[in-house]
Amino acid sequence: MTDVVAAIVGGLAAQGYAAVPDALPRPAIAALRDRAAALASEGALVPAQVRSARREVRGDSIAWLDEAPSTPAETVLLAWLAALRDACNRELLLGLFDFEGHYALYPPGAAYARHRDRFRDDDARVLSCVLYLNDAWRREEGGALRLYVSEDAPLDVFPEGGTLVAFLSDTFEHEVLPATRERIALAGWFRRRALLSP
Repeated sequence: MTDVVAAIVGGLAAQGYAAVPDALPRPAIAALRDRAAALASEGALVPAQVRSARREVRGDSIAWLDEAPSTPAETVLLAWLAALRDACNRELLLGLFDFEGHYALYPPGAAYARHRDRFRDDDARVLSCVLYLNDAWRREEGGALRLYVSEDAPLDVFPEGGTLVAFLSDTFEHEVLPATRERIALAGWFRRRALLSP
Protein backbone atom coordinates (compact mmCIF):
# COMPACT_ATOMS: atom_id res chain seq x y z
CA MET A 1 0.00 0.00 0.00
CA THR A 2 1.48 3.38 -0.98
CA ASP A 3 1.91 6.07 1.65
CA VAL A 4 -0.93 8.16 0.13
CA VAL A 5 -3.36 5.25 0.02
CA ALA A 6 -2.35 4.29 3.56
CA ALA A 7 -3.00 7.86 4.75
CA ILE A 8 -6.45 7.88 3.14
CA VAL A 9 -7.39 4.48 4.56
CA GLY A 10 -6.07 5.51 7.98
CA GLY A 11 -8.09 8.72 7.98
CA LEU A 12 -11.24 6.92 6.90
CA ALA A 13 -10.77 4.32 9.64
CA ALA A 14 -10.13 6.92 12.35
CA GLN A 15 -12.63 9.64 11.50
CA GLY A 16 -14.50 8.83 8.27
CA TYR A 17 -12.59 11.32 6.11
CA ALA A 18 -9.10 12.15 4.87
CA ALA A 19 -7.49 15.09 3.06
CA VAL A 20 -4.10 14.26 1.54
CA PRO A 21 -1.88 16.63 -0.49
CA ASP A 22 0.10 15.44 -3.51
CA ALA A 23 -2.02 12.32 -3.95
CA LEU A 24 -0.88 11.92 -7.56
CA PRO A 25 2.35 13.07 -9.23
CA ARG A 26 2.37 16.67 -10.43
CA PRO A 27 2.72 15.72 -14.13
CA ALA A 28 -0.43 13.59 -13.86
CA ILE A 29 -2.33 16.47 -12.20
CA ALA A 30 -1.16 18.87 -14.94
CA ALA A 31 -2.20 16.42 -17.67
CA LEU A 32 -5.64 15.94 -16.09
CA ARG A 33 -6.02 19.72 -15.84
CA ASP A 34 -5.13 19.99 -19.55
CA ARG A 35 -7.73 17.33 -20.34
CA ALA A 36 -10.39 19.30 -18.45
CA ALA A 37 -9.40 22.47 -20.33
CA ALA A 38 -9.62 20.60 -23.66
CA LEU A 39 -13.09 19.31 -22.79
CA ALA A 40 -14.16 22.85 -21.90
CA SER A 41 -12.83 24.27 -25.17
CA GLU A 42 -14.64 21.52 -27.12
CA GLY A 43 -17.93 22.41 -25.42
CA ALA A 44 -18.07 18.98 -23.76
CA LEU A 45 -18.72 20.37 -20.27
CA VAL A 46 -22.42 20.79 -19.54
CA PRO A 47 -24.21 22.41 -16.60
CA ALA A 48 -24.51 19.89 -13.77
CA GLN A 49 -27.95 18.54 -12.99
CA VAL A 50 -29.32 18.23 -9.47
CA ARG A 51 -32.46 16.60 -8.13
CA SER A 52 -33.60 20.00 -6.89
CA ALA A 53 -35.20 22.19 -9.52
CA ARG A 54 -33.25 25.18 -8.22
CA ARG A 55 -30.23 25.95 -10.44
CA GLU A 56 -28.60 27.95 -7.63
CA VAL A 57 -27.91 24.71 -5.75
CA ARG A 58 -24.75 24.24 -7.80
CA GLY A 59 -22.95 26.26 -10.45
CA ASP A 60 -20.43 23.90 -12.02
CA SER A 61 -20.25 22.32 -15.45
CA ILE A 62 -19.18 18.70 -15.81
CA ALA A 63 -18.01 15.98 -18.20
CA TRP A 64 -18.28 12.36 -17.06
CA LEU A 65 -15.14 10.26 -16.87
CA ASP A 66 -15.34 7.27 -19.22
CA GLU A 67 -14.58 3.77 -17.98
CA ALA A 68 -12.14 3.50 -20.89
CA PRO A 69 -9.47 6.17 -20.30
CA SER A 70 -8.99 8.78 -23.01
CA THR A 71 -5.47 9.87 -22.06
CA PRO A 72 -2.40 8.37 -20.33
CA ALA A 73 -3.14 10.53 -17.28
CA GLU A 74 -6.63 9.07 -17.02
CA THR A 75 -5.07 5.60 -17.20
CA VAL A 76 -2.85 6.51 -14.23
CA LEU A 77 -5.82 7.96 -12.35
CA LEU A 78 -8.07 4.94 -12.86
CA ALA A 79 -5.30 2.52 -11.85
CA TRP A 80 -4.69 4.57 -8.70
CA LEU A 81 -8.42 4.64 -7.90
CA ALA A 82 -8.56 0.85 -8.34
CA ALA A 83 -5.69 0.50 -5.84
CA LEU A 84 -7.52 2.78 -3.40
CA ARG A 85 -10.72 0.76 -3.83
CA ASP A 86 -8.90 -2.51 -3.19
CA ALA A 87 -7.20 -1.11 -0.07
CA CYS A 88 -10.48 0.25 1.32
CA ASN A 89 -12.18 -3.08 0.73
CA ARG A 90 -9.32 -5.03 2.29
CA GLU A 91 -8.76 -2.79 5.31
CA LEU A 92 -12.23 -1.31 5.93
CA LEU A 93 -14.57 -3.89 4.35
CA LEU A 94 -16.52 -1.19 2.51
CA GLY A 95 -17.67 -3.41 -0.37
CA LEU A 96 -16.70 -0.84 -3.02
CA PHE A 97 -17.45 -2.08 -6.52
CA ASP A 98 -17.07 0.68 -9.10
CA PHE A 99 -16.31 4.37 -9.46
CA GLU A 100 -18.36 7.05 -11.19
CA GLY A 101 -16.74 10.42 -11.60
CA HIS A 102 -16.58 13.59 -13.61
CA TYR A 103 -14.49 16.64 -14.33
CA ALA A 104 -16.06 19.67 -12.64
CA LEU A 105 -15.35 23.27 -13.60
CA TYR A 106 -16.62 26.11 -11.40
CA PRO A 107 -16.44 29.61 -12.89
CA PRO A 108 -15.54 32.49 -10.57
CA GLY A 109 -18.26 33.04 -7.98
CA ALA A 110 -19.92 29.65 -8.48
CA ALA A 111 -20.66 27.40 -5.51
CA TYR A 112 -22.43 24.18 -4.52
CA ALA A 113 -24.89 24.43 -1.64
CA ARG A 114 -24.61 22.24 1.45
CA HIS A 115 -25.66 18.67 0.69
CA ARG A 116 -24.95 14.99 1.28
CA ASP A 117 -23.78 12.74 -1.57
CA ARG A 118 -25.97 9.77 -0.73
CA PHE A 119 -29.58 10.06 -1.86
CA ARG A 120 -32.43 9.16 0.50
CA ASP A 121 -33.76 6.54 -1.93
CA ASP A 122 -30.42 5.16 -3.18
CA ASP A 123 -27.62 3.98 -0.90
CA ALA A 124 -25.17 2.88 -3.62
CA ARG A 125 -22.68 5.70 -3.02
CA VAL A 126 -20.30 4.79 -0.22
CA LEU A 127 -17.11 6.84 -0.54
CA SER A 128 -16.92 10.34 -2.04
CA CYS A 129 -13.65 11.60 -3.55
CA VAL A 130 -12.50 14.98 -4.85
CA LEU A 131 -9.14 15.43 -6.57
CA TYR A 132 -8.16 19.05 -7.19
CA LEU A 133 -6.48 19.98 -10.47
CA ASN A 134 -5.84 23.72 -9.94
CA ASP A 135 -2.44 25.26 -10.50
CA ALA A 136 -0.80 27.52 -7.91
CA TRP A 137 -3.94 28.03 -5.82
CA ARG A 138 -3.81 30.71 -3.12
CA ARG A 139 -6.04 30.42 -0.06
CA GLU A 140 -7.22 34.01 -0.40
CA GLU A 141 -8.85 32.96 -3.70
CA GLY A 142 -11.41 30.93 -1.71
CA GLY A 143 -13.14 27.92 -3.26
CA ALA A 144 -12.74 25.60 -0.26
CA LEU A 145 -14.65 22.39 0.20
CA ARG A 146 -16.33 22.85 3.58
CA LEU A 147 -16.77 19.44 5.17
CA TYR A 148 -19.11 19.40 8.17
CA VAL A 149 -17.12 17.08 10.40
CA SER A 150 -18.92 18.88 13.24
CA GLU A 151 -21.32 21.82 13.36
CA ASP A 152 -19.00 23.77 15.63
CA ALA A 153 -15.81 23.29 13.63
CA PRO A 154 -16.25 22.42 9.94
CA LEU A 155 -13.12 21.52 8.01
CA ASP A 156 -12.20 23.75 5.03
CA VAL A 157 -10.01 22.08 2.39
CA PHE A 158 -8.67 24.49 -0.21
CA PRO A 159 -8.55 23.29 -3.83
CA GLU A 160 -4.78 23.09 -4.17
CA GLY A 161 -3.72 20.96 -7.14
CA GLY A 162 -2.98 17.36 -6.20
CA THR A 163 -4.97 17.37 -2.94
CA LEU A 164 -7.42 14.51 -2.61
CA VAL A 165 -10.33 14.53 -0.17
CA ALA A 166 -12.20 11.29 0.59
CA PHE A 167 -15.13 10.90 2.98
CA LEU A 168 -18.02 8.57 3.73
CA SER A 169 -20.89 9.62 1.48
CA ASP A 170 -23.68 8.97 3.98
CA THR A 171 -21.98 10.67 6.92
CA PHE A 172 -20.78 14.14 5.98
CA GLU A 173 -22.66 17.09 4.59
CA HIS A 174 -20.44 19.45 2.61
CA GLU A 175 -20.51 22.46 0.34
CA VAL A 176 -18.27 24.19 -2.18
CA LEU A 177 -17.57 27.82 -1.34
CA PRO A 178 -17.25 30.42 -4.11
CA ALA A 179 -13.83 31.37 -5.44
CA THR A 180 -12.45 34.42 -7.20
CA ARG A 181 -11.04 32.35 -10.08
CA GLU A 182 -11.99 29.29 -12.09
CA ARG A 183 -11.75 26.06 -10.11
CA ILE A 184 -11.20 22.57 -11.58
CA ALA A 185 -11.55 19.17 -9.92
CA LEU A 186 -12.31 15.53 -10.54
CA ALA A 187 -15.17 14.46 -8.28
CA GLY A 188 -16.87 11.12 -7.89
CA TRP A 189 -18.02 8.24 -5.77
CA PHE A 190 -17.12 4.66 -5.14
CA ARG A 191 -20.32 2.63 -5.17
CA ARG A 192 -21.34 -0.76 -3.88
CA ARG A 193 -23.35 -3.28 -5.86
CA ALA A 194 -27.09 -2.77 -5.77
CA LEU A 195 -28.85 -5.25 -3.55
CA LEU A 196 -31.23 -7.51 -5.42
CA SER A 197 -34.89 -7.26 -4.46
CA PRO A 198 -36.39 -10.49 -3.00
